[in-house]
Amino acid sequence: MPELPEVEVVRRGLQQHAAGRTVVAVQVLHPRAVRRHTAGPDDFAARLTGRRLRATSRRGKFLWLPLDSDDALLAHLGMSGQLVVQPVGADDEVHLRVRLTLDDGRELRFVDQRTFGGLDVVGTDRDGVPEPVLHIARDPLDPAFDDAAFVAALRRRRTGLKRALLDQTLVSGIGNIYADEALWRSRLHYARATDTMTRPQVHRLLADVRGVMGEALAEGGTSFDSLYVDVNGRSGYFDRSLAAYGQEGRPCPRCGTPVRRDPFMNRSSFTCPRCQPRPRHGRW
Repeated sequence: MPELPEVEVVRRGLQQHAAGRTVVAVQVLHPRAVRRHTAGPDDFAARLTGRRLRATSRRGKFLWLPLDSDDALLAHLGMSGQLVVQPVGADDEVHLRVRLTLDDGRELRFVDQRTFGGLDVVGTDRDGVPEPVLHIARDPLDPAFDDAAFVAALRRRRTGLKRALLDQTLVSGIGNIYADEALWRSRLHYARATDTMTRPQVHRLLADVRGVMGEALAEGGTSFDSLYVDVNGRSGYFDRSLAAYGQEGRPCPRCGTPVRRDPFMNRSSFTCPRCQPRPRHGRW
């Protein structure tokens, strides 16, 4: 699933190629892609047609383009969703689900092989935040992120450290890849109990989260296959810099110990057994 750096790459592309444009036509090719719009595909199209797209925003893994109304076009990429910009007349993608024709002769297309993602036209609060996103915490790259509040909230939890990092109501945008990479940088095991963390340790971990996400963003995100691309169809290259995630059996870049893979929440966690020793009384 795309994580914060990948979604931010897409946001920047939308800001460059779609913001400020007017939607002149909408075509829903698969109703599941707009299933969260409970009024149906026809209403979805009607509420977008003729509307101007404003500056693109993001919170965690959610993207939205405010409209020149009280609504916003909200997108969640799910496991395989893509937002791509194509000239009118370009060949359709195999898994094209929604087509928005813009007033500059291009199309904003939602492509989704697994159809876990989707688009919706939703109302916003007075700050322009879509209603379905209000429960999502700010992410570490957000200028308004409150470091002290995060440190205090994490230390109050009684759970495992990685489970806390993946809790989007505590901090958003961190997924499996960047949690493993940040924990490796901080030399912390994913099962470390959050209530045993000191304030300096949490601040260091937060710095490592920002560091790995910033580096991933500079590389265009992490692409393991063709399911993640930016709005121009380009892949990211941060997978070449991964130290822990997906590196089972390979030497730790820091000490040379083979990286270990453990089952975790129906996924996997990757750690260096030497640099990130398992705590005696951890929590999962």
